[in-house]
Parts: sequence; structure tokens; C-alpha cells
Amino acid sequence: MPQPLKIAIAGALGRMGRQMVEAVEADPRLTLVARFHKPGSAGEGLVEQGEALSLADVVIDFTTPTASVELAKTCATRGGPALIIGSTGFEPAELAGIAEAAKSVPIVRSGSYSLGLNMLTGLVEQAARALGPDADIEILEAHHRFKVDAPSGTALMLGEAAARGRGISLDDVAQRGRDGVIGPRPSGEIGFAVLRGGSIVGEHSVSLLAEGETLALSHSAGDRSMFARGAIAAALWVAGRPAGEYDMRDVLGFTAF
Repeated sequence: MPQPLKIAIAGALGRMGRQMVEAVEADPRLTLVARFHKPGSAGEGLVEQGEALSLADVVIDFTTPTASVELAKTCATRGGPALIIGSTGFEPAELAGIAEAAKSVPIVRSGSYSLGLNMLTGLVEQAARALGPDADIEILEAHHRFKVDAPSGTALMLGEAAARGRGISLDDVAQRGRDGVIGPRPSGEIGFAVLRGGSIVGEHSVSLLAEGETLALSHSAGDRSMFARGAIAAALWVAGRPAGEYDMRDVLGFTAF
């Protein structure tokens, strides 16, 4: 019987960190070897980052973009462990930092670790490719009042999928806000709308609107346990992989989409 995979949890006192701790402890394929949070944090059983990294095969990180980039650089300098990144809201320079770190260690980074949402991503890419630029694309996302980045990482992931289906760059066609007299909608634009409030875990819908018909694809998250399950699947998959930056399409074998 194979030895359980040794997991460390970054941001262990956060919402998703606590969820990950519970999920890892409940999975017989894994063993939780360390929990750590930002320097100076107090909590029973917490260790310093360096000790956590020395104990783990894989670190699971749902923290902040800045913290995730620094953690990726530290893992790269040490030559391990592998890293699962679930933080969102990265700036281009931060993404470049993760890509550089991935030259030395395997990193899975995704805007969402939900199986259903990653299936939705593949469907959006296929639909955008099939319907072409005549179908207007609008993405709506809703989250709880505490979410700090907008649009969500998942919404941007869906936008990237739509743009990929059309063979274009999302940055060239994204519309992240409309206000005032803005004129007719430009052809090929991919629009984003954001709702924040209450305790919404996560809702995403993609509408492809053509003359006379609308195709709507959507996903609703009931609780955070689905993200934890996806992160665990990613951790089991990435252990022992060569250095490189991967995403959930790689983990789930959806790269053919």
C-alpha cells in the first residue's frame, strides 16, 4: 500500500485553509504534516513556513496573490515541494513570477478547483468556437461580500476559454464595466458583470447571445468542499511531476477541449 501523500496547508486560518485542513484530514490517501499562516499568526499546531516546506510533498495554498508568489519563489529556491495555488486576482508581473518558479518545481494554478466549473470552461470554449463572433458573450459572476477581487478568477478563466475558442486574446476584447452613454456594443466584445453580497459561495454564467436565440451555460457552488476536493485531486496528480506550470485541464485530462 503506497504511503500517504504529505500535505502542508498555507493560510491555514483562512476560510479555504480551514476547509482544506478538514478535507485533508478526512482523506486516507493524504497525511496533514503541517499548517502555517502569515508570520506572527497565533494558533494551535501552526508551524513556520520553512518547517512546513521541509515536511511536505505538496503545499496547498489559498491565500493572496502576493503571498502565493512569494511561496512559489521559496519553493523554487528550495527545489520543492510541489505547489497547488488557488489564489486569484494576480497582476501580470505576479503571474510571471509564478511562471518563473515553475521552471524549478511543479505548480498547479487554477481560477477554480471545481470539476463542474472546469467542465463548463471546456463547454464555453467549444461553444465560442462553434458560434463565432456573431454571438455576443457576457459573463456574470456572484460571490460573498468578503471577496476582494473582481471579476473573479473563475470568471476570467471562462473569459479566457471563450477567447481561446475564437483564437483571440481576452485582453483585446474584455469589457469589465459599463457606465453612462457608451454607444452600441462592439462586435466580438466579451463582457463581465459582477455581483457581491451575502454569503454566496460562487455563481457563474456565460451567455452567448445571437440574433433570435441565447445559449446560457452556468454553474452554482453549494459550498467550498468542492474546491477542496479539486485541490486534493490536483495534489495527488502533481506529486512526482516534472517542473512546469499546470492547470485543472491538465489534472482532469481536459486539454483536448
